[in-house]
Amino acid sequence: MKFSIIVPVYNERATVRALLDQVLAVELPGVEKEIVIVEGNSTDGTRQIVKEYEGKPGVRAIYEEAPRGKGAAVRAGLAAITGDVVLIQDGDLEYSTKDYPAVLEPIQAGRAEIVFGSRVRTSTQHWQFRRYAGFERFYGFFVNLGGVLFTTLFNVLYGTSLSDGATMFKLFRAGDLRKITLRSDGFDYDWEISGKLVRLGRRIEEVPVVYKARSRAEGKKIRFWRDGTRVAIAIVRYRFSD
Repeated sequence: MKFSIIVPVYNERATVRALLDQVLAVELPGVEKEIVIVEGNSTDGTRQIVKEYEGKPGVRAIYEEAPRGKGAAVRAGLAAITGDVVLIQDGDLEYSTKDYPAVLEPIQAGRAEIVFGSRVRTSTQHWQFRRYAGFERFYGFFVNLGGVLFTTLFNVLYGTSLSDGATMFKLFRAGDLRKITLRSDGFDYDWEISGKLVRLGRRIEEVPVVYKARSRAEGKKIRFWRDGTRVAIAIVRYRFSD
């Protein structure tokens, strides 16, 4: 099996080097790794760090002329991969590369075509896994609540029983992704992929994963009202049309 890891990065200077080192260090017996970094023309020096990884075994870098959104970056990465399965790895260290074997196993065993890394299943606080101090705790509450509401909406419309549809740690078969046309440029891309593949009859299995939430001060880019509105529209839209 060839495992493609797309790493979209934009203004992640504080974490991108550590993340890429972790991805390169992961050993997966019998699995070949391919890392495709999509750099969004950062303004904080991230691009210079990414260039340090050019030429390393299995690494390819794509440089955008301007940031176009995470969905657009993922599409650029998907056009470049050559693997059998693909995972989108955020460059912010919220998700652990140590969970790669866990998310690969259901596909390797033939039980599913899609694997979601569920944060809910490992959190002692259940759905409230983002806990911040001060005024930012309100931001954390609404983002947590949004994940619950969007997961519920997705389950109702698509007939699934997910615990964490909002997770960004998802593994897909590359061949399945080639059968759909992706249109979303922002964070709604994640729900577009899920919805379109569920409509094709692909099976989802959830596995528990480790999650370490970062705050807006640490670079969190999700904006509840802006991105939440796009996500809600995408969930409904792609249930009934392309």
